[in-house]
Amino acid sequence: MEIFSMVLALLSGVALFLFGMSLMGDGLKQVAGNKLEAFLYKMTNTPLKGVALGTGVTSVIQSSSATTVMVIGFVNSGMMKLRQAIGIIMGANIGTSITGWILCLSYIDGSSGIAKVLSTATISAVVAVIGTVMRMVCKRTSHKQVGNIMLGFAILMTGMQTMSSAVAPLRESKMFIEMLTMFSNPLAGILVGIAFTAVLQSASATVGVLQALSVTGILTFSSAFPIILGIGVGAACPVLISAIGANKNGKRTALVYLLNDTFGMLIWSIAFYSINAFVHFTFMENIMTPVSIALLNTVFRLVTVCILFPFISKIEKLVCWLVKDSAEELEDEADFDLLEERLLTYPALAIGQCHRAMSGMARKLRKNVNRALNLLNDYQQSKYDKVQRKEDLIDKYETRLGDYLIKLTKHEMNTAQTRQVSLYLHMINDFERIGDHASYIAHMSNEMNDDKTSFSEDAWDELNVVMEAVREEINLTCMAFLNSDKELAQRVSPLGMVITTLCDELKLRHVERMSNGDCGLEEGTIFTDLLNSFNRIAAHCASAMVALMKSTEEDVDIHIHNSRVYPSDSPEYKAFLQEYNQKYELEQMEEHMRSMEPEEVE
Repeated sequence: MEIFSMVLALLSGVALFLFGMSLMGDGLKQVAGNKLEAFLYKMTNTPLKGVALGTGVTSVIQSSSATTVMVIGFVNSGMMKLRQAIGIIMGANIGTSITGWILCLSYIDGSSGIAKVLSTATISAVVAVIGTVMRMVCKRTSHKQVGNIMLGFAILMTGMQTMSSAVAPLRESKMFIEMLTMFSNPLAGILVGIAFTAVLQSASATVGVLQALSVTGILTFSSAFPIILGIGVGAACPVLISAIGANKNGKRTALVYLLNDTFGMLIWSIAFYSINAFVHFTFMENIMTPVSIALLNTVFRLVTVCILFPFISKIEKLVCWLVKDSAEELEDEADFDLLEERLLTYPALAIGQCHRAMSGMARKLRKNVNRALNLLNDYQQSKYDKVQRKEDLIDKYETRLGDYLIKLTKHEMNTAQTRQVSLYLHMINDFERIGDHASYIAHMSNEMNDDKTSFSEDAWDELNVVMEAVREEINLTCMAFLNSDKELAQRVSPLGMVITTLCDELKLRHVERMSNGDCGLEEGTIFTDLLNSFNRIAAHCASAMVALMKSTEEDVDIHIHNSRVYPSDSPEYKAFLQEYNQKYELEQMEEHMRSMEPEEVE
């Protein structure tokens, strides 16, 4: 029964840990924005700064696992690169040794109990109180989200404490203590260190147990050293758990933590015991004290980081090889590397890189619009989640490209280059807005699926006609941009006008169906919202293409931010308008249609 209670408490701790991590991660995503990303990038733009930051943060929160979990959240959300994360994790391994020194205060005669004041429980309680106050008192959403982050962290730490407390009785077990002190054999000692820390879910807790054992005067260097070597590997357990729901880079970050401690364990084991085989160190049977345990732990971690620090790039390559990207993931990440700041002094090259990055943005946008439209006729939760993930990526494209183009404007450029940069700034705004409307369409599809909402057959048929027109317009827009094809761009505006006309007509028809009782108010609202989104996509496509066509004209302002559809009296415009009016004429529908298109269409 006692074992059952221990297991149940352990599982409760795991549940709290995972929930806290999720709450903290969601809060970080909401609050993060560009400011936090810029701060993190600035603070970790060199490996040495990353190590310093990791050491400092972990010294405060007293948990390398918690620091690494936060870093996994940053990497998972794209706010931090993997190489930056490696430096922080190395620093976290140094910072976690500070806890051992704080615990030493408990063993000093006349201690004032400062160790208890600085304990993880106290810090978690303070953070939880502040987080609760911010959630209840603050009115700004950003402040409430900061409260969520703090609450998430407190819950995460409470979960870790709960896991540790669940197995706390092991510390008082005489049989367990005797077994622990018997492992002077290096291999056995390392395995004990790994297993014990994996169970306790905390390297600091294991160090604390060793310090407690050292007071008995029975713990020797030969018994303590291999256990300390295994502690880091065992502490990777909660980190690996936290990476279960992360993306590839998040999983790589967790793997870095494991490899860092594994390499440290192997390097020290091979070097120390090989030398000892010939030299026979005299201090092997020395009795350990709490201070010597803390010192040994710190030296082990500090020297390990110093050895591995020059090989950060090699570690990055290794984890990328162990956790390989899919073709889609490689496509998603490749474009940002094109925006090299060293090219800003060469505007022609920088503009070319921007076009390549925007081409990636355009391709992903087209796929996401098609993906969102498909959800209306074939809802799949996995596809819905993918739409939202890709929307976040498209938003990031706008941020990265916008920042890069603004920096480029500060360099000397000729008139043509200035207009090109101006055009791109205009177009990325239109592309981002199109992505927002695609996300909204997916959101409405999700609501319709949850509420079991549907339309009449006539309404579906009409909606599918407009969807086909929207698909053609987004495809035309992206192809025109990718190929800088102004002739193809001429087709977008008249098609947009046809879509606008169709949306207006469909709204009137749906009002008539509602008045006849063929459709309810809720369905009518959703139907209208969908048409509005279709219309806005068409308008932003037209806006982008009109800007493209006018980009070479002198004395023409291409910054037309109201995204209107632009009619024209030109013969080409009238011809295309007539063509698309005939193609998408509602009265020509002879059978029910269902608009579906492969999302990877080129």
